[in-house]
Amino acid sequence: MTEPAAQAQIIDGKVYAERLRGQVSEEVAQLKADHGLTPGLAVVLVGDDPASQIYVRSKGEHSKAVGMHSVTHRLPEATTQDELEALVRALNADPAIHGILVQLPLPKHLDEKAVLAILDPDKDVDGLTMVNAGRLASGLPGLYPCTPAGCMILLRETVGDLTGKRAVVVGRSMLVGRPVAQLLLQADCTVTIAHSRTQDLPAVCREADILVAAVGRPRMIRGDWIKPGAAVIDVGINRVPFDDPIKAAEGRTKVVGDVNFKEALKVAGWITPAPGGVGLMTVAVLLANTVSAAKRAAGLEI
Repeated sequence: MTEPAAQAQIIDGKVYAERLRGQVSEEVAQLKADHGLTPGLAVVLVGDDPASQIYVRSKGEHSKAVGMHSVTHRLPEATTQDELEALVRALNADPAIHGILVQLPLPKHLDEKAVLAILDPDKDVDGLTMVNAGRLASGLPGLYPCTPAGCMILLRETVGDLTGKRAVVVGRSMLVGRPVAQLLLQADCTVTIAHSRTQDLPAVCREADILVAAVGRPRMIRGDWIKPGAAVIDVGINRVPFDDPIKAAEGRTKVVGDVNFKEALKVAGWITPAPGGVGLMTVAVLLANTVSAAKRAAGLEI
């Protein structure tokens, strides 16, 4: 493990995401040339949530850029449960589609759990089905959630060997906290999952060689919570008013992470910015998961 600098090394998610997309593009081209196989990704968006619209457009653009077959199904807000489930079943049965992503959250009148329950686990490129959660917990090959998998890529690319490191994950969600803890365990880390009920949370965080913040509270993790030289992975995406009073009065907001970045920069060895860190990896991992799903469907990968 390389000695950290006096000020934290910023982990630029753009660099690693571009590298992963390049690898995916090469693999897609090889699958087409060697096997006549074009990985296909279908994204389902219900309603017109602005943030979801941006994410879905990005996923479609990136999947086409690496040479994949890409389909986006935009459904109106009033879509019924039966209509949504019928679409998912049709995509399950479509041989040209290897990955299915239902953009969450769904409108409140729709049952997310019921939709995920009928999603083919072998096409579940977001890693959200019970089957893939079970595969992850059991250490079996599967499609793992994109954001946690992206966190692990960033850690391995910067910190190196994670064996024996003490890792603290702040947050226990099914989307990030729990799966990233499972992946850290698979990497032979000693893992603690902390949360809002954890006693003396700052002291727990100070034990971490690797600190993953996924709690959804802006700038909650302070600089003096961080062990000097630790690797800090900030998964948080929080909108807060601008510090500038004029911009704040106009109602303008900016994105910050769960870590107080300015304070942490003076203490940590490595740190992801927010934005510009983990979030950029999520779509790249989604593309990689789609390629893996296509290869497994064709019997080219176990």
